[in-house]
Amino acid sequence: MQKIIKNIFKIFLLLFVAGIIFIAWANYSIKKESEAFLFYSTKDVPQAKTALLLGTGKTLSNGMPNAYFYNRIKAATDLYKSGKIQYIIVSGDNSTKDYNEPEDMLLTLMQQGIPQDKIIMDHAGFRTLDSVVRAKEIFGQTKLVIISQKFHNERAVFLARKNGMEAFGYNAADVNKYAGLKTNMREYLAKAKVYWDLIFGVEPKFGGEKIIIP
Repeated sequence: MQKIIKNIFKIFLLLFVAGIIFIAWANYSIKKESEAFLFYSTKDVPQAKTALLLGTGKTLSNGMPNAYFYNRIKAATDLYKSGKIQYIIVSGDNSTKDYNEPEDMLLTLMQQGIPQDKIIMDHAGFRTLDSVVRAKEIFGQTKLVIISQKFHNERAVFLARKNGMEAFGYNAADVNKYAGLKTNMREYLAKAKVYWDLIFGVEPKFGGEKIIIP
């Protein structure tokens, strides 16, 4: 019996080590493949008709403003006003009546002087995969600039390019390492899950009728 327990423990240990190696490889691979397409300056961003602004909550669970949200809004505003893009798809979670990332982004962008008719809402961006694939399948975009923090853009641009899109990332300012520790830890697992989704052909939760961006 003791031998069986020891063998089971060895198997679990091997699986655990293999899992750690896979996560490390996935993170390295995605960062390496996307780095040439990520930019911090609007001058370096290629011209594209449309940007995809990835959603996050406007406020934290404690009610404080979410720096990730406002930094992304600033990046989107700067990119639009630079003339590099003409439209912004705001894609995020609207799973409950009281939580509406796309609407929060729309209203905040309008406060920054971006016309409402230049902002397109995607209420079904529940995951990065959904936001990226829907930009192509629902909104008909095969070339776009994705706006988020660098760690998130690495994954989003990688996903977009694997789905046949000419995608670039414009990096919003990050938050301090302490404030973003939980988010960054989650990102390690999210990057590993990208390969799972690609292998098994995971698709967005919702489809829908195509929406033409003029």
